[in-house]
Amino acid sequence: MYDTIIVGAGPAGLAAGIYAARGALKVLIIEKSGIGGQIATSWEIENYPGAPPNSNGPGLTERMREQCEEFGVEFATKAYRSSQKTENGFIVETDAGSLETQTIIMATGAEPKLIGCKGEKELRGMGVSYCATCDANFFKGLKVAVIGGGDTALEEALYLTKFAKEIIIIHRRNELRGAKILQHRIQENEKISMMLSSVVEEIKGNGLVEAITVKNVVTGEIAEVPIDGVFVFVGQKPNSEAFVGHLERDARDYLITDDEMRTNVPGIFAAGDVRRKSLRQVVTATADGAIAAVNVIKFIEELK
Repeated sequence: MYDTIIVGAGPAGLAAGIYAARGALKVLIIEKSGIGGQIATSWEIENYPGAPPNSNGPGLTERMREQCEEFGVEFATKAYRSSQKTENGFIVETDAGSLETQTIIMATGAEPKLIGCKGEKELRGMGVSYCATCDANFFKGLKVAVIGGGDTALEEALYLTKFAKEIIIIHRRNELRGAKILQHRIQENEKISMMLSSVVEEIKGNGLVEAITVKNVVTGEIAEVPIDGVFVFVGQKPNSEAFVGHLERDARDYLITDDEMRTNVPGIFAAGDVRRKSLRQVVTATADGAIAAVNVIKFIEELK
């Protein structure tokens, strides 16, 4: 019997593990793949408070994992399948058997939707990014492409104008989908140009992004565009499928919690990118994890 099982080993899950273990709980973190979540693909981290120079995603989350182990957190490579309420807590079903726990913290994160073109996965973190707030500073004075036409893509394109010398917005439709006020700002900004009715068919580069192949979906014309970076904003997908019919989700499938990270099921908490929130960054994920763990401790104390 664990005091809490944390599902997911990204920054939210790792921070929850540190706080829960320091609260003298018996903690298990289960993760179906590697440690670190989305941030493990970031080549450099500058905006996490206290991070030393030249910090990167894998290094930061590896230190978090070490801290967890220093406080006695257990880790297991297992994929969450479902959970059932019991008299004493929950039975957690995984792809490698059942586990018993008093509480659960869901920290399964979210994943950016991919373009799906050739070279995207190979150059992720080497010029292909899914977060302007995280990586814009690395493209000072450079030329970048923003893929997408919704609010997020337009907001991030405007943010990138503070750093890049030129931004090309590439969108598969013949008009942008974002709010009219954002479209107006885009049209007024001299740094931004657009390639509408167009899709990226390939991202090219040898170690770093060097160019993209763009196809006009109306004319079929193909052009190669020299580029230093590609920012993809075609949507995010929370890893919440396993909770359908169990935990409350919003219209975009993010888990709904209160400010204390409590879900609609007493004893189940959620933290990080999988929950509905306004900012998805390492700093907010770790904060979520800490809040969830502290409230898990309170929840268990109230059961006694």
